Amino acid sequence: MDILLGLLTLPLYALVLWPLVVASRRVLGVRIGAVRALCGAAFGWLVAGGIGQAFPVSLLHHGGAAIGLLIPLAGSAFLATLIFLFVAELALPRGFRPRSLRAKVRRARRYSQISRIAVKHGLGRYLTGRDESGVRHAKLARSLRHALEEGGVTFVKLGQLLSTRADLLPPVFVDELAKLQDRVAPAKADAVWAVLTEELGGSPDDVFAEFDPEPLAAASVAQVYRARLRSGEDVVVKVQRPGVREQAERDIDIVRRVAAALEDRADWARSLGVAELADGFAEALAEELDFTIEARNIAAVAATSCPNVALPTVHKALSTERVLVMSRLAGKPLETAPAADRKRLARALLRCLLDQVLLGGVFHADPHPGNLMLLPDGRLGLLDFGSVGRLDAGLRGGLQNLVLALDRGDPAALRDGLLEIVDRTGDIDEQRLDRALGALVARHFGPGRSPGLDLFTSLFRLVADFRLSVPPPVAAVFRALATVEGTLSALDPGFDVLAESRAFAAEQVGTRLRPDSLRHTALTEVMALLPVLRRLPRRVDRIGAALEEGRLSVNVRLFSDERDRDVVTTLVHEVLLAFVGAATGLMAVLLLAGDGGPRIAAGLTLHQAFGYNLLVISALVGLRLLFVVFRRSGRRSRSAR
Repeated sequence: MDILLGLLTLPLYALVLWPLVVASRRVLGVRIGAVRALCGAAFGWLVAGGIGQAFPVSLLHHGGAAIGLLIPLAGSAFLATLIFLFVAELALPRGFRPRSLRAKVRRARRYSQISRIAVKHGLGRYLTGRDESGVRHAKLARSLRHALEEGGVTFVKLGQLLSTRADLLPPVFVDELAKLQDRVAPAKADAVWAVLTEELGGSPDDVFAEFDPEPLAAASVAQVYRARLRSGEDVVVKVQRPGVREQAERDIDIVRRVAAALEDRADWARSLGVAELADGFAEALAEELDFTIEARNIAAVAATSCPNVALPTVHKALSTERVLVMSRLAGKPLETAPAADRKRLARALLRCLLDQVLLGGVFHADPHPGNLMLLPDGRLGLLDFGSVGRLDAGLRGGLQNLVLALDRGDPAALRDGLLEIVDRTGDIDEQRLDRALGALVARHFGPGRSPGLDLFTSLFRLVADFRLSVPPPVAAVFRALATVEGTLSALDPGFDVLAESRAFAAEQVGTRLRPDSLRHTALTEVMALLPVLRRLPRRVDRIGAALEEGRLSVNVRLFSDERDRDVVTTLVHEVLLAFVGAATGLMAVLLLAGDGGPRIAAGLTLHQAFGYNLLVISALVGLRLLFVVFRRSGRRSRSAR
C-alpha cells in the first residue's frame, strides 16, 4: 500500500514542482537545465515548511481543503528556489555531468601528482607566484629540468620548447632545458599491435608483406617499425604510443590552468607571457599528435627545391591520425660521413633550411642529428616532420630585410626589419632602440671584428629588454637555426654558419634588388593600381562638385554593428534591473518601518503587507541580476581558457 501511495504521489510532486521550474526560468531570464531546476524547486518546497512531502499526501486524504496550505507558502518557496539556483550556479557553473565529473577527478589526480613532483624538486613556492629574485638560477634550472623529465611526455616537450626561447629565458635555463631527452622505453607490443589493427582495419600481417615487431626507435609520442609492402617497397611505420593522446590532452589542460594562475599572481609570469606560451605549445603538441598533419607537412616541405636533401614519400592510403606509413630512406648516421664530404653536406643542409625559411615559408623546425642521415648517393635524408614551422609573406619579408640589414651592418634597416617580425606589447622608445641597435652593430661589425653566433644572442637579449614579443612562427625559426647550428658544429666544427648565411642572403634574397627584379615588381604594382587610378578622376570630380554646391557631408552611424547594440542593450537592461531592485528595496524598508495604513490582520497593516511584497520583488530582481552577471563572467573565463 505504501509503495502504491508513493507511486501515486510522483505525478503530484511533478505538478507541484513544475510551476516553480517554469517561473524560476522566466524570472531569471536564462536557460536552466531541467534536473537543476527540479532540484531547486524541491528545495524551495522543503524550505517553505515541508510542503514537498506533506502536501501530496494531504491532498490525497483531504481533497481541496489542502489547497489552502499552498497559497501562503508559495512565495517563500519560490524565493528559496531562486536562492538555490543562484548558489548552484556559483558552485557548478556548467551543471552536474557524470562524465565531466570523472574527467575532473582524473585531472585532479594528475594535478596532485604534478604538484608532488614540483614540491619534490623545490619548485612549489614558484607555483604560488613568489618572486625568485636572489635564488641561484643554475640550481633552479636543474630542478626545473628534473621536474619536467619526471612529469612525462607533455612536460618534456614543454621544456624542449622553452629551451628555444632565448628571447625570454636567461641563458642558464636555455642551456639546462636543452639537455632534456625524448627517450623512453618501448610500449608493450600487444598494445601497439591493437593500435595498428584498429587504424589499418586489419592485422599488420594481413596489410604488409613483412612487419618487424621490434621497433627501430621509440620516443615519447610514437614508435617506428620496419615493414615491407606487398609491392616489395621497404617502408617505415610510425605508430602513436597507446594512451599518449589522452595523457597529453589532460596535461595540456593543466599547463593552461597553471599558466593562467601564474599570470594572475606573479609579475615574472606576466612579463614572460606564460599564458600565450601555453596556448602556442598546446597547438604545436596537438599538431604533433595528428599524423595526417605530419603527412601534409612532408608534402609542403618537399615543394621547396632542395636538390641535395631527400625526403620520404607518404603512402596516404595506409596513413591515419595515429599511423604514418612512409618510404624508407636507407642510410647511415651523420657522424659516419667522410671528412672530405662534411663541408659540402653542412653547406647543403644550411642552404636547404634557409631556402625553406626565407623563400618557401614552410621549414623543418627540428633538424637535429637524429633526424638526419647520410644516403648512399651522397645526399642528406631528412626525417620526422612532426615539428614544422610556417611563415606568411609578411614575416618572410621581415626576416629577409633583417638578414640583409645584418649583412650590411645597417642599424636603421635592422630596426625596421626587427619591428616587422615582432609584436609590440606597448609603446616603444624607437630612438633608444636605434641607439641600442647601433651599439650592437658597432660591437659585432666594427673594424677587425667578424660577427659570430653571439650576435643572435645579443639580439635576443635586446628584444627581451625592450619587451618585444616574438611570435611563435618566428620563435620556431630561431629554434630551427639554433638546432641546425649544433648539428653543423658536430658535422664540421670549422664551418662558419654566419658567413655562409650572409652569402646565401646576398645571393638569393639580394636578387630582389637586381634591376630586372625591381622592374618586374614595379610593373606588377602598377598593373594592380591601374583600376584604382582609372576611377580616381571621376571620384575627385564628384567630391569637388559636392563641396562646391555645399552638398558634401559626412555620415557617421552610431552602433551600426549589431555587437555594439547588444552590449549597450545589455548594459541598459542591467542598470534598469539594479535601479528597480534598489527602488523597491528602499520602498519596502520605508513601508515596513511605519505603522500607517488600515490594519488588515493582527499585527499587520496594509502598508506593511505592501512592504513585504516589495521586499520579495527586490530580492527576486537582485537574484536575477546576480545570476546573469555570474553566468556571463563564467562564460568569459571559460572562453579565455
